[in-house]
Amino acid sequence: MAKIEFLNEITEIIKKRKLTQPENSYIAELMAEGLPKISQKLGEEAVEVVVAALAEDKARLVSESADLIFHLMILLDSKDLTILDVVKELDNRNKKWTSKN
Repeated sequence: MAKIEFLNEITEIIKKRKLTQPENSYIAELMAEGLPKISQKLGEEAVEVVVAALAEDKARLVSESADLIFHLMILLDSKDLTILDVVKELDNRNKKWTSKN
């Protein structure tokens, strides 16, 4: 199984670019445009995942899924959350599901 600790690194990069707003930073540009633009971009990426699932190969689906998760991480940061908050929620749900079985 792939290790996912690198997601913490991506989280830190997102936070840093939001704060420092370097030129030519896609993250800083998206953050500066605000929540509506971030949400729109996340929606576009979600549609691309669906299209890839229905009409493209697995490699394209994986690529589009990575884009979706990346943009979700940006959205979460804009609301002072991280992917770890989502992972914790999934872990809590898993504990409930497994305790019922």
